[in-house]
Amino acid sequence: MTIATTNPVTGQVLKTYEAMSDEQLDGAIERTDLAYRQLCGTTLEQRGWWLNTVADLLEAERDEIARLMTTEMGKTLAASKAEVTKCAAACRFYAERAVEFLADEPADARAVSATRAFVRYQPIGPVLAVMPWNFPLWQVMRFAAPALMAGNTGLLKHASNVPQTALLLEDLIRRAGFPEGAFTTLLVGSDAVDRILRDARVRAVTLTGSEVAGRSIAQIAGRELKKTVLELGGSDPFVVMPSADVELAAEVATTARCQNNGQSCIAAKRFIVHTDVYDVFAEAFAHRMSALRVGDPMAEDTDVGPLASERGRDEVDAQVRDAVDKGATVLCGGEKPGGAGWFYPPTVVADLNPGMRMWAEEVFGPVAGLYRVSSYDDAIELANGTAFGLGSNAWTRDPQEQERFATDLEAGSVFINGMTTSYPELPFGGVKNSGYGRELSAQGMHEFCNVKTVWMGVGAATAGAGAHSE
Repeated sequence: MTIATTNPVTGQVLKTYEAMSDEQLDGAIERTDLAYRQLCGTTLEQRGWWLNTVADLLEAERDEIARLMTTEMGKTLAASKAEVTKCAAACRFYAERAVEFLADEPADARAVSATRAFVRYQPIGPVLAVMPWNFPLWQVMRFAAPALMAGNTGLLKHASNVPQTALLLEDLIRRAGFPEGAFTTLLVGSDAVDRILRDARVRAVTLTGSEVAGRSIAQIAGRELKKTVLELGGSDPFVVMPSADVELAAEVATTARCQNNGQSCIAAKRFIVHTDVYDVFAEAFAHRMSALRVGDPMAEDTDVGPLASERGRDEVDAQVRDAVDKGATVLCGGEKPGGAGWFYPPTVVADLNPGMRMWAEEVFGPVAGLYRVSSYDDAIELANGTAFGLGSNAWTRDPQEQERFATDLEAGSVFINGMTTSYPELPFGGVKNSGYGRELSAQGMHEFCNVKTVWMGVGAATAGAGAHSE
């Protein structure tokens, strides 16, 4: 696999890297294991100081970092800047909240016949992170910040098309003061993951990626008895009911579908609209989608940049072509442009049916599927009628419907009258084929901790005291 920076605006290869040799890889794992033994013995105060310094560096170097991300994967410069800012905020969040999240949790000592009983959270060792290109900084930092604060070390196998961002992350954490090797970028192809995960020094793995990659990682980790957290694909529903503010829903739907050039696991992808407001929503949605400006992601007035790879753009186009060939209606967009770059226009496709690829597959680009339903029950059936269960959206001003959606939608998160996003304060992850485990919040920090039970009894203390007195 080629490890290279290729500008998606031009298709030009800007920089290539040689993959690590087996000897270099083994040395990197050894350094990270040694760093763990050092880091886990430091105080939370010290780790918090280092993590706040990471945030300082991110903020000071935001524009430079943002330009690098945009160059490597094509998101708009404004989106890249926002991503850097979000990463800095996550670092500060965990630096400030780790004392609370990692504090001993007292249990009912009397109920378990102890003088004292509690739960203690401790690190487990080096964790392998296999990360994607679409949020090349955020998806790594949402793992790295809590893992490092807990005292773990990290090994990053990043996507092969964002090597400079991957190396930047290692450099940032090193410059912030963390021990050498506490966070190590591995310039290797996906074929090296099996070897890394089988190494006894590596204690766990987290993956954000495809369902296929998740199954592969889970199989290896299962045989090696290593903890996994998997955040896989999504085909998030965006349900609009008659009581909704339809114009606002259409406005948010446009952002929800085209954020990050449409390349987001939690981007809304299936727009399920009650028949009473379907025509109004469809018109407003298609109008807003077609008005988005597609172009150079470095330009301030660009709304949607190119897709990250030619292969990804061609896959999106093939999914749309499949739907059209089988009777779907394109309300806007739908034509792959000629010329340089891997651009694709914001597209709305209606009249979908189960025989089309778009019905069951995740579309990783600025393409929305539009569905008409006649009742709440039909909306829920369609929304849940997928193998995925990552995020979900529902638009209704009916309090009873809001409560029902919160319960009935099969997803890791439900956003009512708002766009699905991630916050350090809230757990993030999916159900069904969207994976398992959680990132962010206290739950995300605890995923890679030894949740240790400590029981202290009267007899042991008394026996010790008696032996000493004799």
